[in-house]
Amino acid sequence: MKKLLLCAAIAVLGLSNVNAQELNFGVKTGVNFATLGGDIEDADMRLGFHIGGIVEYKFNERMGLQGEVLFSTQGAKYDWSGEGYSEEETWKLDYINVPVSFKYYIVNGFSVEAGPQLGILASAKYEYEYSEDFGGVSVNESGEGDLEDIKSIDFALNVGAGYKMENGLNFGARFSLGLMNLNDSDYSDQFIVNNGVIQLSVGYMF
Repeated sequence: MKKLLLCAAIAVLGLSNVNAQELNFGVKTGVNFATLGGDIEDADMRLGFHIGGIVEYKFNERMGLQGEVLFSTQGAKYDWSGEGYSEEETWKLDYINVPVSFKYYIVNGFSVEAGPQLGILASAKYEYEYSEDFGGVSVNESGEGDLEDIKSIDFALNVGAGYKMENGLNFGARFSLGLMNLNDSDYSDQFIVNNGVIQLSVGYMF
């Protein structure tokens, strides 16, 4: 009986050690190039950022799963101008994103990844600046407010690639395509709005 308990304890300790080696934690941050697509025309990219934590579980040397929790600033910018006037508006959509990616390591730390992402809207605001000049009379206005009729949940599909060094430092590039219409107004069927984000990241696995 003692030998059986000893063998079981050794097996459990060995399994725990293997799991510890396969499960890694880290942090990442980087820049976002975000815009809005769908029925929106002439949207410019909004420069933002993302930051958060990573957990990676490797099935073997080649394949694994990576989950993240990220704060991500997204949205878009718009510019309108005509004879005597110009206006700039920024939509600021901030999310708590939870992507889950299947990773495949090709060679020497290089990997490709793909998977779904859940986004929880943390904040939806807009800012604008308006200037007008007619007959020597100038008018300048600016303001901000809350964006209404934006859905609180978003789903996206992510694809990307990365490189992880032996010391834990890693770099990544990812494109996130929103699959859900963000428009929550009475005209949601007539006017579709989707997120689109390019992310460049740097991280560290402990």
